[in-house]
Amino acid sequence: MNFNRRKKKVNTGLLQEIAVWAGEILLTILIAMTLVLSVGFCISVVGPSMSPTLENGEKILVNRIGYKLFDPKRNDLIVFLPNGNEKSHYYIKRVIALPGDRVQITEGTIYINGEPLEEKVAASAVENPLLAEDEIVIGEDEYFVLGDNRNNSEDSRYASIGNVKKEHIVGKAWCIVSPWSRFGLLK
Repeated sequence: MNFNRRKKKVNTGLLQEIAVWAGEILLTILIAMTLVLSVGFCISVVGPSMSPTLENGEKILVNRIGYKLFDPKRNDLIVFLPNGNEKSHYYIKRVIALPGDRVQITEGTIYINGEPLEEKVAASAVENPLLAEDEIVIGEDEYFVLGDNRNNSEDSRYASIGNVKKEHIVGKAWCIVSPWSRFGLLK
């Protein structure tokens, strides 16, 4: 038996470096979580109304600060509570018409201020214009919204939704986070 074994020296420089890295990683995670929780939040897509842009069950991040600084623009994907009903699930729709615009849907075509809408997404012709069969004038701080799956969407054409007031808009749909195969920014 050898009681005079040498003690191994601990490399304090390496331990300090590991501690600094661990601290930086924790700080980065803390900052990221703070930003996500204060600027945005995550919701699940309910239903097929935004297909193919968004599919049922996908999780998206919502930027809730952007519309406090700026107004929604045509083609933005907005998240809102219909008529401000906090007991409802969040709706996600595309802004078609802005305050002061005139909207009418005739023979499957959407007209904004008398001109056919040039869409950024491939959407089918609207089979049932409902409220938009007659020209609708969008009020101040209101937006006319439609789902990308035009013929399977409860949107501004329905009396239960109608024009969306700015105060009922929660934020802008920003990024798909789940499933991982569809991860990416929304357009």
